[in-house]
Amino acid sequence: MTRKTYRSAQWFGGLDRNGFLHRSWMKSQGIPEEMFDGRPVIGICNTWSELTPCNGHLRDLAERVKRGVIEAGGLPLEFPVMSLGETLMRPTAMLFRNLASMDVEESIRANPIDGVVLLCGCDKTTPALVMGAASCDLPTIVLSGGPMLNGKMQGRDIGSGTNLFSMSEDLRAGHITAEEFMAAEACMSRSAGSCMTMGTASTMAAMMEALGLALPQNAATPAVDSRRGVLAHETGRQIVRMVEQDQTMSRIVDRKSFENAIKVNAAIGGSTNAIIHFLAIAGRMEIPLDLNDFDTLARDLPLLVDLMPSGRFLMEDFYYAGGLPALMSRIASDLHLDATTVNGRTLGENIRNSACWNDAVIRPRDKPVKENAGIAVLRGNLAPDGAVIKPSAASPDLVRHRGPALVFDGLADMRARIDSEEADENTVLVMRNVGLKGHPGMPEVGNMPLPRKLL
Repeated sequence: MTRKTYRSAQWFGGLDRNGFLHRSWMKSQGIPEEMFDGRPVIGICNTWSELTPCNGHLRDLAERVKRGVIEAGGLPLEFPVMSLGETLMRPTAMLFRNLASMDVEESIRANPIDGVVLLCGCDKTTPALVMGAASCDLPTIVLSGGPMLNGKMQGRDIGSGTNLFSMSEDLRAGHITAEEFMAAEACMSRSAGSCMTMGTASTMAAMMEALGLALPQNAATPAVDSRRGVLAHETGRQIVRMVEQDQTMSRIVDRKSFENAIKVNAAIGGSTNAIIHFLAIAGRMEIPLDLNDFDTLARDLPLLVDLMPSGRFLMEDFYYAGGLPALMSRIASDLHLDATTVNGRTLGENIRNSACWNDAVIRPRDKPVKENAGIAVLRGNLAPDGAVIKPSAASPDLVRHRGPALVFDGLADMRARIDSEEADENTVLVMRNVGLKGHPGMPEVGNMPLPRKLL
């Protein structure tokens, strides 16, 4: 049987000076001769960094992916790209998302890679990696790092983000002591993984599964659960099969895939940040998608997943209840079940035998957390081009409210005046002229202000 010729053969397949050069230098890493026999080369794009705590365990997952790749007959080669950690980067990791996507795209294009595994976790690493890979359109599969374990404090669960903000306000109001506030730090973040609430990290992991770019249970399997390691191993094996079958990203993801993901995002109470990232990914793939699609496609879908910040539970509970396959089975009538996924099966086939083990966490369709919970697109004189709101996490007085407005001229002005007597619980806070200038993470250098193009 004749072995298929892959892209990497342009580097490793020639009996000439270039072939000698490429193979020789790779052999300096201890790679044996037989690994250059024409087998597919799998790039493992890793956003591991100690400056990105959510992704701090991805080295271990990469090793497990490599085992799967080798077992399936491929040559795994790991490479780093810029890691975006929302917990430390100032002013925001979003500022660098497109830069990271360029890093991913050019790393893939410039190297002998036939297929790629994207290892991501913290908020912006997922869309950045997918955007870059989409522009290359090689066989691609996503493996998320998984959420951390539930936070535990004084006999109750606490969630990253949700309880961070509530406890910081409780401290300011004198409802808890400084000692209690400090003790909560270790209680909240007690394992490897990303935020265990339905924030952007968990949302984007779920969106990759809903799009068909990740294996089932990618979204919710905890980072430290042994089954996350199994998922990594299976991911390594599957990417080799995808290369052999030429399953490129464009042959998996289409308009139907995005429609599925938009509806799933409504049912899980996912982050509004998904809109920004979906539009960018769809743009890379030249798939028509705009802001109105998020309003029209999911407006009438109910919120079924009772997770913080919209509900009570956390990602660990979601996994034990059945995870995203169980959720999708409960909205199956609204999904395109014939959509393709990376394991070669349709979405319908993947969720056919899924069961829910906890109706309190994943509600039945007739007992939702909230009706009509999809992301709503708002338009008006304050936002003529559109603004979005997440009704599932909005209190009734936020949906319809009249009150005085307090306008801040940037972040520095907000910090100086936010605790003033000008504002009370009825005040509408408006931020204008939000730029980098004046942010503590982007100070002026001497008397030289930041270049205007950065403001």
